[in-house]
Amino acid sequence: MTAMTGATQSAHPERPGRSDGVCSEFTVFTKIKPGHADALREDLATLADAAHDESAHAAVRQIGTLHDARHVIFDDDTRFMFASVFDGSWDTYIDDFAKTVVGSRFDKVFSHSEGFPGVADPGVKDWFVAHQEPAGVFVSAYPDLTVQQIYKDHRVDDAFQEVLDTPQFRAALDNPANAELVATPAFQKLLEEASA
Repeated sequence: MTAMTGATQSAHPERPGRSDGVCSEFTVFTKIKPGHADALREDLATLADAAHDESAHAAVRQIGTLHDARHVIFDDDTRFMFASVFDGSWDTYIDDFAKTVVGSRFDKVFSHSEGFPGVADPGVKDWFVAHQEPAGVFVSAYPDLTVQQIYKDHRVDDAFQEVLDTPQFRAALDNPANAELVATPAFQKLLEEASA
C-alpha cells in the first residue's frame, strides 16, 4: 500500500480534499429539500441517460480534468452525495463546470439540495466547501497520469495497434536489416506490451 503514503492533503489548505499524485478527490454531501427526492431521482435518471450522449462526453473532454463522477441519494431520500476525481486546481475544476453543458446539469441536480446558489453564483465555491468532506483515504490507480495524458496514451495505443495490423509492419519485423533493432530489449518489451 505504498500508494497510500503518497496521498496528501490538498495543495490548497482552504480547499478540502486529498490528492494522490496529480489526482484529487471531491466529495460533497447535501441535504435534499423536503419533498424533492423523487424529482432529484428523475433528474439523475435523465442525467444517466444523457451520460451516454456524445454531447456529455464532449463536455467532459472539454473540461479535460475529470476522471470520474458519481451521484448517490441515501439516508432514506434525505441526503445526496456527489463524488469525483479530477486533475489540477480545485478552483479551476469548479469554474470549468460552468463553462459547459455540465454546468446546467449540475444546476438542475443540485437545485434539489438545500441552499444551493447555482453553479454560476459567486458564492458557489463557499457553498461547496461548506458541504465537502475530505476522504479519510484516497488512492489513485494511476497517480502520475492526468486525464489528458490518458487520452493521449489511448490515441497513441490506437495508432500503434493499427500499425501492428499492417502487412508492412510484419515485413519490417521480418526484414534482416531490422534484426538488431527488433532484438533489443526495449523493442521486445514494446511488442509484449502491445500484445498484452
